[in-house]
Amino acid sequence: MTNRKTIKQIATELSGSRSVVDVVEESLAAAERLNPEHRSFITITRDHALSQASRADARRKDGKDRGLLDGVPFAAKDMFETAGVLTTGGSAVLKDNVPEKSALVVTCLEEAGSVLIGKANQHEFAYGATGENGWSGTTRNPFDVSRLAGGSSGGSAAAVAAGIVPYALGTDTGGSVRAPAALCGVVGFKPSFGRMSLQGVIPYCWSLDHAGIFANNVEDVVLVFEQTTSVGQAAVPKNLKVGIVKGWAERSDAAVRRAFHTAKSSLQQMGASFTEIELPDQAEARTVSLTIQLAETLAYHGPNLAHARESFGKDMLSGMALGQFLSAESYVQCKRMLEVYNRSFAETMGGVDVLLTPSCPITAPKIGAVHVDVGSDRLPVGNALTLFTSFFNLVGTPAIAVPVREATSHLPVSVQLVGRRNRDAELLGVAQALEEKLQGTNKIAP
Repeated sequence: MTNRKTIKQIATELSGSRSVVDVVEESLAAAERLNPEHRSFITITRDHALSQASRADARRKDGKDRGLLDGVPFAAKDMFETAGVLTTGGSAVLKDNVPEKSALVVTCLEEAGSVLIGKANQHEFAYGATGENGWSGTTRNPFDVSRLAGGSSGGSAAAVAAGIVPYALGTDTGGSVRAPAALCGVVGFKPSFGRMSLQGVIPYCWSLDHAGIFANNVEDVVLVFEQTTSVGQAAVPKNLKVGIVKGWAERSDAAVRRAFHTAKSSLQQMGASFTEIELPDQAEARTVSLTIQLAETLAYHGPNLAHARESFGKDMLSGMALGQFLSAESYVQCKRMLEVYNRSFAETMGGVDVLLTPSCPITAPKIGAVHVDVGSDRLPVGNALTLFTSFFNLVGTPAIAVPVREATSHLPVSVQLVGRRNRDAELLGVAQALEEKLQGTNKIAP
């Protein structure tokens, strides 16, 4: 890993004597040096990035810089289409795919002057929570390369955690931003459903996909979010009311529990009050989510089976095989359950401003782990990593993973804050205040 910097720190350097080319070259060099071990990137866009950097320097020389993001490096998950740059979705199926147009979010960031230095590695077509990929390689956790960075947006999380870029884009269908953020010790934000455009992003599941942001602190998330969408000023509600999901902290590993209680104590010091809540019946939630995912990913990727079956990895092939056995009735009933969950969850949130939960019940598992212990249960590793995240995709609410420094764990731990739908600014305000209150946890570690 290299020293991690915030967007504002880089902007300050650029307002001094450093050139954008120098900053971008440093980012590219870190990516190239670490990628053989970390596998954070599928494509490193050296020529493209240095060309953008030169243009940014020319703007600065002419007094026409475009604000804080101008000249700041970033990475984008390889689901985001990029004009003239290879976009694979983490799959050999698209190994030669070079789009003519960039995703809308990427365009917004590049128009602000931010410099794309690479396309981040991922689970193939975002189908998986571990980040393991037989074609592009498995992204490794910068804190311990024998462990997973998580998925599906693991490359984006690892690139930020390793200090290669100050922020990165990902997608989140059941936890694919928040889980890798938790495992890698960075902030990971999933806005309300539809708040960040998915135009030009390869779909996995139209009904549940969210674009998302990784960064070193909440302030940087806000800066990027403001550039890519309209959002009000982040503010903490007066007399903050926090919901605690019954049993979730108790089910988590000891280090995760301690981090959760640290965060809870910090919120209490901010004047928050707490209410224990129960989520809508979770008995069928994972089945509902998976049914919708498999049906929709088959609808999008299925046409490629006839001519490119051998290019798909085993996870996608097995997922699409399962999707072929789903009935239209099952899909429709599961889609209707989203309405039930939304109504019920809105009632649950009626008495609180945000929820506080662990982000993941465990720390980063070893690469190759198939099952892990979660409390008294032994779960498939992907189910464990998304245990506390996937429901919030079903209800489309904003959610953010915030790292908490835990002295007893050499691996990162994290808490999740969940807000009310379309109250993203409020959630970000609480997250930023919590981060500031957590003494030292918001400081960037080398």
